[in-house]
Amino acid sequence: MGSFEVIGGHALHGEITPQGAKNEVLQILCAVILTREKVTISNVPNIVDVTLLIALLKGFGVKVEQLDSHTYSFQADDIDLNYFETDDFRKNATKIRGSVMLVGPMLARFKRGFLPQPGGDKIGRRRMDTHFNGLEKLGATFTFDQDNYVYNIRTRGLKGTYVWMDEISVTGTANMVMAAVMAKGVTTLYNAACEPYLQQLCNMLNRMGAKIQGIGSNLLIIEGVTELGGTTHKVLPDMIEVGSFIGLAAMTQSDITIKNLDIHQLGIIPRVFQLMGVKMEIGKDSIRVPAQKSYEIQTFIDGSIMTIYDAPWPGFTPDLMSIILVLAIQAKGSVLVHQKMFESRLFFVDKLIDMGAQIILCDPHRATVIGLNRRYQLRGIRMTSPDIRAGVALLIAALSAKGKSVIDNINQIDRGYENIDERLRALGAKIKRIE
Repeated sequence: MGSFEVIGGHALHGEITPQGAKNEVLQILCAVILTREKVTISNVPNIVDVTLLIALLKGFGVKVEQLDSHTYSFQADDIDLNYFETDDFRKNATKIRGSVMLVGPMLARFKRGFLPQPGGDKIGRRRMDTHFNGLEKLGATFTFDQDNYVYNIRTRGLKGTYVWMDEISVTGTANMVMAAVMAKGVTTLYNAACEPYLQQLCNMLNRMGAKIQGIGSNLLIIEGVTELGGTTHKVLPDMIEVGSFIGLAAMTQSDITIKNLDIHQLGIIPRVFQLMGVKMEIGKDSIRVPAQKSYEIQTFIDGSIMTIYDAPWPGFTPDLMSIILVLAIQAKGSVLVHQKMFESRLFFVDKLIDMGAQIILCDPHRATVIGLNRRYQLRGIRMTSPDIRAGVALLIAALSAKGKSVIDNINQIDRGYENIDERLRALGAKIKRIE
């Protein structure tokens, strides 16, 4: 799996450009199944999850051409549905959470799908009910193979209907949208996720000939069409990388400029880091975080301790809660980090405590961080990355710490961050990959 060896305590300096958004591109890649025509996608990040999903598409017979380091064309004009039955499909599909979003487009175009238990981060329960219940309302039926723990999904033809989503699920909404665009009649999705990544998917589908209204809201009205055409699409910069680099700069007293951004797509993210005391110079398409000797967490108006919590968009993304927690370690003041959406995401704090952080894990969802205000550095230790976002949070802690740290299981980090060690070395970080 490999490890990172990190020598901490060095300030970084320079410019960095975020990769294409992981959470968007996995949806977009699944959508190429919906048309026989060519779809060209640019700003595709070179990360493990993307590589695995492209391998699945190739297994189905999708013609894939890499045009440059981050641009691909896809043409799904000769699909082999027998690939569903292969061990290769089952093995690769179980490695990534994004494989679940193949079901919607497969049902829409070919009236059948197949789903082994999807993989992804072990951050708590990530139920599939929203996907299954919604697709059943459109006319799909599910049978469960208990021996192989896989679902077979079929339909005689999807039909539009009113669907009240029981969970604001990004992947669930994406699956429903991709199924509904070719269903007969009108589908109304209420309580839908409305992240910029979902907006990107809907806008791309409309360019392909879909008829989706309400983009950017939690009420989507989709009039089904009989076929979709090709298009070109550019993936947004990854907002999670942007937040990670902001936290990195403040934690390590570094001067870092994050370039080529779509500022208005960041939503509340810059504001939350400002609440944590981070100073930023926000430009038209960039954010500069100057070196800061100290940063102070704000309090609420009545003087009570600040609480940072996650919520569906336009709330603060759960994928940055690990970064906020680590950032708070060297702040002046205290903060309650309330991770509402996943009950196992805070379990990496024991490693931070071993490094010298003052953190009280109140329960699986809440942790109180008492900021050190740089009275002393964290100390380097050996630790293991439990998931993508916690892995990068531990990397930030290691870069700020005194001495050497070793982070094992970095495949988890590689799943979501492209060549992160090379890009950080370009800023002056002392980090190397150990196989």
